[in-house]
Amino acid sequence: MLFVFSTPQPLAFWMRNTFIPLSIAFIGRDGHILNIEDMSPQTDTTHPSRGPAQYALEMKKGWFAERGVGAGDRIEGLEHVPRARE
Repeated sequence: MLFVFSTPQPLAFWMRNTFIPLSIAFIGRDGHILNIEDMSPQTDTTHPSRGPAQYALEMKKGWFAERGVGAGDRIEGLEHVPRARE
């Protein structure tokens, strides 16, 4: 799932009502991944971005690691994603 925010900002996610483990990539306005966090299901532990993020991409836990995707990598095509409305 891709979350799109209207402006870059510090973000934090938790997994209170989620039943499967996920990994989340926090992505800056320029498409570069700030950090990736693994999240355990049904917890209130917060997982923050390491800087202002405009996007957050949740995938199955381990998806990024399995593909060698990490902090500093660039996600292409985000310029085509509809912008969030305030």
